[in-house]
Amino acid sequence: MSRFDLSLDQLHAYRSASEEPEDFDAFWTGTLDEARGHELEARFEPVETGLATVRVYDVTFAGFGGHPVKGWFVLPAHASEPLPVVVEFIGYGGGRGLPHTHLLWASAGFAHFVMDTRGQGSGWANGDTPDPVGSAPSFPGFMTRGVEDPYTYYYRRVFTDAVRAVETARSHPLVDASRTAVTGGSQGGGITLAVAGLVRDLVAVAPDVPFLCDFPRATTITDRAPYREIGDYLKTHRGRTERVGRTLAYFDGVHFAARATAPALFSTALEDLTCPPSTVFAAFHAYAHDDKHIEVYDFNDHEGGGAFQEAAQLRWLPGRLRAG
Repeated sequence: MSRFDLSLDQLHAYRSASEEPEDFDAFWTGTLDEARGHELEARFEPVETGLATVRVYDVTFAGFGGHPVKGWFVLPAHASEPLPVVVEFIGYGGGRGLPHTHLLWASAGFAHFVMDTRGQGSGWANGDTPDPVGSAPSFPGFMTRGVEDPYTYYYRRVFTDAVRAVETARSHPLVDASRTAVTGGSQGGGITLAVAGLVRDLVAVAPDVPFLCDFPRATTITDRAPYREIGDYLKTHRGRTERVGRTLAYFDGVHFAARATAPALFSTALEDLTCPPSTVFAAFHAYAHDDKHIEVYDFNDHEGGGAFQEAAQLRWLPGRLRAG
């Protein structure tokens, strides 16, 4: 794979043309108020995993519409006082998987909450959360489910679940709610940015090669899925580009980034066809907090920094979590 996007100098100068809806804040305030009309009903059930260094809980909480959403909660085995918490969101097509695949942040001494993604979890890691909401005709995948109206769009439910996941993690007695960070890769990175814009008192945000950013550019610069799902939908449903674009603007990471209030560590890869670097830089430049940094991986595709980015997060995140 060769580089296909803007040069690094151009990326540092690039700004998104995505137009923010006038009622963006009202839309999300109303959505979250509606969700909070349902009791959180957070349940943490101990799970025997055979792991000696951590304690694991199978979590269920009420997300969008009061629908049950699953998660894992992982603690250092000997935790007895409230700890900072890292809330993690999962990449496209994956679910929460198995507990032993989520050891990094508990091993670093923090509480770790992993949210399952409704309706997903059959691509590369298993999931346990159905999406009980139907939709109009959509292209295979999740990008076009309910895409002609922001109130029916799939990611309205997912982003709401994510805010409720933070509230659930903070409800546990061994979590210090004042020291909460959010992270995730790809789709998880896009969800991370949404939460950064919707939850005002986080202490750190770490979106890794984030998806769901700068839709006007993303949907025209790459023909790789998942963004291509939108183009394939519009190829069939001719004349609906403006309507779909209006919906997507309510879910664009660029607009959530503009509302963020916590320090951030981004990452991008210059050969990433799935989440083109210009779309990531668009969110990075829009990000409202002055304390922000982006790791750039010159010759990588969507794998980005992989373990190298995890190492960067391990250098960056603990200081912010412990400082609160």
